[in-house]
Amino acid sequence: MRLGFNGATTLKADLSNDIKVAGQSGFDVVEIWAPKLVHWLMMGGTLPAIWEQMRLAGVRAHSINSIERINFCDERDWIDVQRLCHAFSAAAGFLEIPWTVVVPAPRPAGVDEATVREKTASSLRELSDIASGYGGVGLAFEFLGFAACSVNKLADAWAIVQEVDRPNVGLVLDTFHFHAGGSTLESIADVDPAKLAIVHINDAEDRLATELTDAHRLLPGKGVISLEEIMAAVKATGWDGVVSVELFRPQYWEWDTLRLAREAKAATELLLQNT
Repeated sequence: MRLGFNGATTLKADLSNDIKVAGQSGFDVVEIWAPKLVHWLMMGGTLPAIWEQMRLAGVRAHSINSIERINFCDERDWIDVQRLCHAFSAAAGFLEIPWTVVVPAPRPAGVDEATVREKTASSLRELSDIASGYGGVGLAFEFLGFAACSVNKLADAWAIVQEVDRPNVGLVLDTFHFHAGGSTLESIADVDPAKLAIVHINDAEDRLATELTDAHRLLPGKGVISLEEIMAAVKATGWDGVVSVELFRPQYWEWDTLRLAREAKAATELLLQNT
């Protein structure tokens, strides 16, 4: 497995810093946090400059993360989603980034499961058509474990990816969302490992699932999520991809970024050694 460092983990740092500390800490890849990429380009930065920084740091990028609310949005918001898909796919194609992460919206009141599946699959197909025009860039669909999200379990996300049935549409398994949404270990065995684009690894405070927010994420091994069991189930599928640390904890954003990256890598390595 390769180790990844997601830019949400150091949310107050810029893209250059993420690339630098990922390399200094020995990570194999970074996941580029989308607002940081947008800010970089708006401030006059270029894609070739990002490529050069990654070369110097000795890392590559594995995803741009993310395009939000892709399934239930009005016409104006859908235009924005498509625009972002074009922009991020073009950047991913240039930087040889295999995936752009895409995320579902909250479930509108009164919408049933069949409608969620139909609407989400339709949106993914349209975005797949866009992404494929930029060198076959992939879309990694990430369910969110919060009760309000329209797709909050691994089994449902996998069913949608199967229904879409596009070579450039895969899946993200985030251990926090897996835990918060009540996904089962058995559902991992059903996933085709070739379709699992990324595993986001993180832990969580000991709280009721209904109370959990992204701010309650912890470094791997510091919380209550059964990470060893989850990763053992993932490994049992034959998967051997990117395990990426993604934390949204405001407390960590105040740390020195190199310290945080090094502690994140050490914690992840220790966990993987025990599974």
